[in-house]
Amino acid sequence: MSKGLPKRSENYSEWYNEIVKRADLAENSAVRGCMVIKPYGYAIWEKMQRALDDMFKASGHVNAYFPLFVPKSFLEKEEEHAEGFAKECAVITHYRLKANPDGKGLVVDPNAKLEEELIVRPTSETVIWNTYKGWIQSWRDLPILINQWANVVRWEMRTRIFLRTAEFLWQEGHTAHATKQEAIEETNKILEIYAEFAEKWMSMPVIQGVKTASERFAGAEDTLCIEALMQDGKALQSGTSHFLGQNFAKSFDVKFTNKEGQLEYAWATSWGVSTRLMGALIMAHSDDNGLVLPPKLAPIQVVIVPIYKGEEDLAKITEAVNPVFEALKAKGISVKYDDDDKQRSGWKFAEYELKGVPVRLGLGMRDLENGTVEVARRDTLTKESKPLAGIADYVESLLDEIQENIYDKALKFREENTFTVDTWDDFKAQVEKGGFILAHWDGTAETEEAIKNETKATIRCIPFNSAEEAGKCVYSGKDSAKRVVFAKAY
Repeated sequence: MSKGLPKRSENYSEWYNEIVKRADLAENSAVRGCMVIKPYGYAIWEKMQRALDDMFKASGHVNAYFPLFVPKSFLEKEEEHAEGFAKECAVITHYRLKANPDGKGLVVDPNAKLEEELIVRPTSETVIWNTYKGWIQSWRDLPILINQWANVVRWEMRTRIFLRTAEFLWQEGHTAHATKQEAIEETNKILEIYAEFAEKWMSMPVIQGVKTASERFAGAEDTLCIEALMQDGKALQSGTSHFLGQNFAKSFDVKFTNKEGQLEYAWATSWGVSTRLMGALIMAHSDDNGLVLPPKLAPIQVVIVPIYKGEEDLAKITEAVNPVFEALKAKGISVKYDDDDKQRSGWKFAEYELKGVPVRLGLGMRDLENGTVEVARRDTLTKESKPLAGIADYVESLLDEIQENIYDKALKFREENTFTVDTWDDFKAQVEKGGFILAHWDGTAETEEAIKNETKATIRCIPFNSAEEAGKCVYSGKDSAKRVVFAKAY
């Protein structure tokens, strides 16, 4: 273990919290339930943003920005949506403070009450569809394919950095379409983007599927999701894409003239991923030595640490390192040369290991004489000596290998922790051990609720690729056509 990190096997929750803290990713703020994302953590989020933003734009989407405040009357217009978010809303009732008459501090000015209370954005469907009413008149105005990068507030009582905070960062897409089929295709297309990002960038295998009616987004007709398995055997919902039907168009009277000259309501989708992905990244891959980052999302992909005794040695090593540094940079690899003399090389090795830097190159005078360099991999914690000549090409291919290896390791873990269960006793026993459970369900909300109440396991999704397979519900014994994925979840 590095610097006395707790072991995952002994206290997973404490291990997670300590990695967030010691890897300098984030910390709790003075505002209860909110976090400060520190520069190193934000650099990872920026890489996530950049990759996703490129993928959205490549599929025809554009970015915009909508207000932080939602009039309470907007939220009330879509009944199911309002009910789903009511308990999490932060409400603004006044717009001014004044000096306390007793001279101590400030108090709310009773004369500054808002005519209509405002909700601090928990999600933006309502304020955006109110705006779309002015944008959409004809089929020629469609589709509208908009995404926004923003912060949202959901007043959570039990919080954990990245996984569940009162305020978090995310992207939310909101699209309007002329036909139901177009909107359904959009919903599926976005889920594919999320799955590709999770697997190709985060090296995190995911199951794609549809949520049950009781688990879907408030106000949606269908919610699609990607679900990932964390190392403690719990599931993490890592992205959702919602087919909203015409619900929000009807609530905000968004009609358009179709090609036949008839008036009809627009069709909608919304979709989002958040800084919760930072939590997924930590929990899916990291180990008892600290953070493990897939190279594509690592702020520093390669660190070069000189090992020297005096200024003369350092100068010689630096001279040898410069061409390597430049060659790596020319390949688009983010590289750091750490010649800072405030810390010894041993301390630096431990620090970069803790922060999950994928590749570390160590170079001392003996290496220089031999024309070699020590290459350390973060994913396997292995070291090997390689020729200094051509090292940039070797590191470039090594980063791809590490990216793939991290994915393969996570996939193997998921496969080893996915269980097919047929009896209620086996189901209860497996829930306690963790993992994804494939079991039959009779399709009723009553059974789903009973299983949740008795075991805390929920249906994570009905997988797209699940085969038709006649069976009996694990709880009720009634007929079932296919298995669904159960797990305890974050």
